Amino acid sequence: MVFPGGATYPGAVPESLAGAIVFSVTPTIVVGLIFWFIVRALLRSDRTERAVYAKVEAEERAKAEAEERAESRDLAAADRADRAGRGAV
Repeated sequence: MVFPGGATYPGAVPESLAGAIVFSVTPTIVVGLIFWFIVRALLRSDRTERAVYAKVEAEERAKAEAEERAESRDLAAADRADRAGRGAV
């Protein structure tokens, strides 16, 4: 195949219509598949990261609530002891 200016394509170019179609569409399909795999990997990693973050956040909330309950029990016990001590005097 000779291009304007006398340049030739360095590789083998298919001469049939079907071969030319495959030859011209293949790079687009390959680049599209690579793009699809990259976007898919990004979306999956984001979904996984959000799930892990939600799990860690739930654990932290449960821990904070447990500490808050323990503090309120300690305060209630101290209040009861204080009231019992004042009643005895």
